[in-house]
Amino acid sequence: MTLVEPSLRSARHRALIRPLFDDGVAVEVCDPQADPPAPFPEEAACLSPNAVEKRRREFAAGRAAAHQAMGTLSLTPSAIPVGPKRAPIWPPELVGSISHCRSTAVAVAALPQQMRGLGVDVEEDTPLADDLIPQICRPAERLWLAQQTNPGQLAKVIFSAKEAAYKCQYRLSERFFGFDGMELEMRMANDTDQISGQFSARFTADQLPFLTGDRIEGRFVIGEGLIATAAQLPQVR
Repeated sequence: MTLVEPSLRSARHRALIRPLFDDGVAVEVCDPQADPPAPFPEEAACLSPNAVEKRRREFAAGRAAAHQAMGTLSLTPSAIPVGPKRAPIWPPELVGSISHCRSTAVAVAALPQQMRGLGVDVEEDTPLADDLIPQICRPAERLWLAQQTNPGQLAKVIFSAKEAAYKCQYRLSERFFGFDGMELEMRMANDTDQISGQFSARFTADQLPFLTGDRIEGRFVIGEGLIATAAQLPQVR
């Protein structure tokens, strides 16, 4: 097994995820397996005293990436505490999203004048367990998976894409709903060496201000040991 320096691994992960978002979105990455900077006291206070070291490192790396994203947008980094519904509370002058897994943490941020919502999700590139597929994927999605040569891997993409789309809509709806609350239409890219493409997440029920049939558009990519997905709600011009 070839060991990769944390800084190089983060650079590769950022290069993988950066094209999933529009140019005005700051995308930053931090390696939880390295030594991430300590979160701000207001952020650290949101962690359970019983949190294990892995959880503490991933949380710190996610906040560090978010602080870097603020700096990329020429804003002074500030705390992102956790709200009563366990969602990150971003400063009012920002729209953002955070995700982390064992090998990376990523944060994306943009100004509200550009984006109404953002969602990012990263997962390790492993197949979704067969017994979870019926819980995650709607019938039309399972039919699409049955036509693919790598259904377990792409089922994990569907899981991740729904996570990203859910985060994207949450800033506006502040509503919880299950995986059946969205149905994805997947479009694979054919002009790249990586497995990548786009998805459209359709609401299957009203989640005000979203109505049944409304859509959130997103992108996905598999590479560098990761599955990464992105969802965006640009401001209406």
